Amino acid sequence: MRRLSFLNKIVFAINLVFAILLFLACFSPYLSVRTFSFLPFLGLSVPALVIINLLFFGYWSLRRKKQLSVSLSALLVGYITLGTFVRFDGGNVEISDDDITILSYNVREFNKERNIDSETIFEDIKTFVEEQNPDIVCFQESINLNRITGYDDYGYKYVANKGDEIKTRLSVFSKYPIVEAEILRFPNTKNNASYADIVVKNDTIRVYNLHMQSLGITPGMGTISSNSPKTLYAKLAAKFKKQEEQARYIAEHSSAVDHKTIVCGDFNNNQFSRTYHLVKGNNIDSFDEKGLGYGRTFKFHRIPTRIDFILVDPTFEITSHKNFDQEYSDHYPIMASFRLKED
Repeated sequence: MRRLSFLNKIVFAINLVFAILLFLACFSPYLSVRTFSFLPFLGLSVPALVIINLLFFGYWSLRRKKQLSVSLSALLVGYITLGTFVRFDGGNVEISDDDITILSYNVREFNKERNIDSETIFEDIKTFVEEQNPDIVCFQESINLNRITGYDDYGYKYVANKGDEIKTRLSVFSKYPIVEAEILRFPNTKNNASYADIVVKNDTIRVYNLHMQSLGITPGMGTISSNSPKTLYAKLAAKFKKQEEQARYIAEHSSAVDHKTIVCGDFNNNQFSRTYHLVKGNNIDSFDEKGLGYGRTFKFHRIPTRIDFILVDPTFEITSHKNFDQEYSDHYPIMASFRLKED
């Protein structure tokens, strides 16, 4: 520090703070929010913390100062524990006729509240699905059964639409037989989940369709500006706790299943969260295997974020992953293909 100018001492002090924050964020997938309530906030901030530390690393590298080791150490620990949020070696490949394709999309009730200035969102999404032609379609924030029409290529469907308790509807369309399906109700929330057991080529696959606890800070709602920092922190911490409870429930429920499983949907949290870590378990993230770029599925106050996932049983080989740019909702659709691994 003696060789640093006064200005660089201030820069290094700020650098040290952001390096420590990134280091602490590395624990967010592994420690409960009930023990450390601040960790989920750091988990959400991981991409920003990485970029900031990269800038500090570059700053000290240009000046050939040993202080570069602080951000470098934080970045290395982050990469080892959290992985990367950008993929360079993936990319889409041609999908074989033998592959099974699944598409997941939070459709925000097909623009029921007219959040988008368009009268044709329902038809636009239907056309998009027809063009992609996936074998299985999972919608979150769907609408009631009577409106889900026109998907003639799908002989089987399950729509969570039973009773007043189902406030957020989930829909599954399949070209393969659905032999069993059920709603999974999360307590004290409008969010929920469902599963469908689908017979594919003499094998049964359980597909979970999730809509996890929302944080309630959707752009345009004014939640951030209308609450004091203390109140906002308390509200978000409570919702992070609900997410973790829901994630534990899904993890336990899926672990008791004899079938191969696929978990997809809107997790309302990113890949560095405890929520994602619990649900993922030993499954494989299709984006991690075959994705390309940042993989954003949602714009959080204009910040691209990946909060929608397709997680596949490790007995499957993931052959492709696609992120789409269609702006028919506040989310973007994702699709993956897979096949059974050869012995």
